[in-house]
Amino acid sequence: MNTPPVCNYEGSDYQRSFWEEGGRAYEDRAEAIALKRLLPKGGRLMLELGAGAGRNTPRYAGFDRIVLLDYSTTQLAQAQERLGRTDRYIYVAADVYRLPFRAGLFDAATMIRVLHHMADAPKALAQIRAALQPGAVFILEFANKLNLKAILRYWSGRQSWNPFDLEPVEFVKLNFDFHPKAIRQWLGGLGYSIEKMLTVSHFRLGLLKRILPARFLAALDGLFQPTGAFFQLTPSVFVKAKLPGNADTAMPINIIELFKCPDCNSGNLIGKEDHLVCPSCGAKWSVRDGIHDFRERMK
Repeated sequence: MNTPPVCNYEGSDYQRSFWEEGGRAYEDRAEAIALKRLLPKGGRLMLELGAGAGRNTPRYAGFDRIVLLDYSTTQLAQAQERLGRTDRYIYVAADVYRLPFRAGLFDAATMIRVLHHMADAPKALAQIRAALQPGAVFILEFANKLNLKAILRYWSGRQSWNPFDLEPVEFVKLNFDFHPKAIRQWLGGLGYSIEKMLTVSHFRLGLLKRILPARFLAALDGLFQPTGAFFQLTPSVFVKAKLPGNADTAMPINIIELFKCPDCNSGNLIGKEDHLVCPSCGAKWSVRDGIHDFRERMK
């Protein structure tokens, strides 16, 4: 099956190099404020798409169970080290374009700092939509092409691409910025209603981050985030979208009940010692060191 290319963080020390030692304490704190504003108080089953090393996972404390999905097993192993291997956390390596979950499972999902790697964002969003149940909440962060810096650069002739155009722009390979209106259109076309939009990282300037404490900048950012309801000019935008209907409070008892075969979509997988097998098409999917791997079939 042909799918768009994937940005793979396998072998990366992204959590340490980008977040812990990369001078991004302000951005991390600002995102925590946004998530607190948007997250439901609680739920049964959360899907965290692009979970990485679990930076945001502790912020979903109100959920009974959390599925951490990432394409990189390296990142998921780091998340295990951070969070532990318990029944509460389920670690899944998979391609977002081929999600290995039964339809209508999750009552909430988040996708933070991930969409900007999607060459076919509508296809990825449709996959997520299929995994959510009626009434589910989806919190999406996207890189905003209509940010103030891009507008000024375009007007001054220092930038060729038009920030007012609705088409995504790939400014570096597999790194895309999106127009807020396009995001609203895609989500609306999938049946979501937009409940909130928050603008985040208003003060993402090296000079400000060097002279002002991260805690102060994040608190100031929090004051401005609600302006996202009226206009979006920051590099990062958070959206709270909700599906119509009422969520089902039941949750699969066994982990295997969460999954379907991403090759043939059969939901009758059989658990073996170190893999899951699909009786419909014969595909085998590895389970190693607590990580369910649905990226490629076992040979």
